[in-house]
Amino acid sequence: MTPAKRLMDVLLALILAVILSPLIVAVAVAILVIDGRPIFYLSERMKTPDTSFCLWKFRTMRNTGDDGGVSAGYKRNRITPLGAWLRRQRLDELPQLINILRGDMSFVGPRPPLRRYVELRPELYAKVLRNRPGVTGLATLIYHRTEERLLRACDTREATEDTYVRRCIPVKARLDLIWARHSNTCYDLRLIWRTLIRAFTQLKRHS
Repeated sequence: MTPAKRLMDVLLALILAVILSPLIVAVAVAILVIDGRPIFYLSERMKTPDTSFCLWKFRTMRNTGDDGGVSAGYKRNRITPLGAWLRRQRLDELPQLINILRGDMSFVGPRPPLRRYVELRPELYAKVLRNRPGVTGLATLIYHRTEERLLRACDTREATEDTYVRRCIPVKARLDLIWARHSNTCYDLRLIWRTLIRAFTQLKRHS
């Protein structure tokens, strides 16, 4: 990560933290009142092929002893009504401002993978994770809805793993590497802007 990109991340994260603080507090209180504790969901993700970090999200699912793997159709019954709404608006990802300020993530980059997938495809993630993971990115904007549709149809853990490894990881990695080849401050700002426009459009549509 270049010093200019890191500076942009910190300044933008601080600005958004101030602007969005009422919304962040409101979401936290809503989860506490409606769904109870814990408010946050913490998940181990990989910053580099050898370095992990703790990803912060607002909790959107009922607690069980098994939270491994990506979200898919077989987990749909665990998503709370409030959690489903937060997911549609991408508001569950607001706590990742903490990860950006800590330096775990950037605003733009590949989505941080679980350790199991990095260990499964080490040669691929050795290329993808040359860049710091991000909240959004080219793969997120282009492929996120397709990924959700594919995984929503998976009714078992086994089907989810097969679909994600075979159909999602290669496509997202290819898009992440395209972004990496063209990444610069202006390009990243365009992706951030497109992400914000999409988020506000979804929020207006479902309000």
